[in-house]
Amino acid sequence: MNEFINRIFTEIPAPVLIIASTVIFAMAGLGAVIMRSRASKQPASAKKIILPPIMMSTGALMFLFEPFRVAWPHVFEALAIGILFSFLLIRTSRFEESGGEIYLKPSKAFIFILAGLLILRVAGKLILSSTIDVGELAGMFFLLAFGMIVPWRIAMYLQYKKLQSRIGAAA
Repeated sequence: MNEFINRIFTEIPAPVLIIASTVIFAMAGLGAVIMRSRASKQPASAKKIILPPIMMSTGALMFLFEPFRVAWPHVFEALAIGILFSFLLIRTSRFEESGGEIYLKPSKAFIFILAGLLILRVAGKLILSSTIDVGELAGMFFLLAFGMIVPWRIAMYLQYKKLQSRIGAAA
């Protein structure tokens, strides 16, 4: 399997890999916007808040393969940038109570933040792909995304629990 992955990264030209991964990221972003709009119509739950980072953590298996391994300084840089970006998501994620249920309040800013992150990702890939291997860059972007989603979801969980206890105290 490791040889297969290595062959992909040596035989497929870097620009093709960059374009393909950008298209996949754009589709994932569109999926996130659709899921977020649907989620705002259904009551939130602790499980729905906690599961995405747990499911995403399986992506760390990519680091078993050599092309995706990231140097330690790049690990810390990617995580730090992800944590910084998480503050945008934390500020735009709010819950509200309606009929005894807790809902994620829809935010128009979420779409713009996601689009901005896509643009930054594409620009970053174009700039960094000339100095950093495409596989390592993929690993860095995974770490950036993971560094962003974990603090965001922790903040959402705490906010959810706070509102849940306030509703429970009022009942």
